[in-house]
Amino acid sequence: MKMEARIDWQEGLAFKALLDGHEFTIDGTPEAGGRDLGPRPKGLTLVSLAGCTGMDVISMLGKMRVKVDKFRVETEALTAEEHPKKFLEIKVTYVVEGPGINPESLRKAIALSEEKYCGVRATLVPAVQIRHEIIINGETVPG
Repeated sequence: MKMEARIDWQEGLAFKALLDGHEFTIDGTPEAGGRDLGPRPKGLTLVSLAGCTGMDVISMLGKMRVKVDKFRVETEALTAEEHPKKFLEIKVTYVVEGPGINPESLRKAIALSEEKYCGVRATLVPAVQIRHEIIINGETVPG
């Protein structure tokens, strides 16, 4: 399967990106010479990871007939201080709300995403340590 993305330079560090028929702007921070017209590429990697695993997990929970009222995936990364300032560690937090959420079903869906389905995670690991946290109805549960 082939995927394509394109960026066209606009000005400064701003580029118009085209992905899956959607256009958006990426840009650098003012400190780096940009104008903050859009997100930074490295941050989009975190969004990609959250989106990839989030879509996996919510899809699997649906197939398991787990009723979910709210679902959010948060990512937080530690990066190197020196260039290329690569990701060293990423924490993924799954925040789920709903009556009677079974932690075991959620753990199973997360494990399947992490071990089998999420291509973004598979691309990052083993170069980046990725760990997760689970919060169900406001309570942190063992992962």
